[in-house]
Amino acid sequence: MTSPLDTLPKIGAPATRALHGAGYTTLRQLAGVPRSDLAKLHGMGPKALVTLQAALEEHNLGLG
Repeated sequence: MTSPLDTLPKIGAPATRALHGAGYTTLRQLAGVPRSDLAKLHGMGPKALVTLQAALEEHNLGLG
């Protein structure tokens, strides 16, 4: 059975492609990654960053 940390939350397709292109395929991998680094990815918008942060916070984690 997969954990919510083993998948990415529902964000837009461009943001999902940006994360996959950068090698991030699970929410767990994003814990501690600087928000500014993710914001630089082509296709990653502010709404996706808010969604990712919220999903991490549900597990007492966060972006760097």
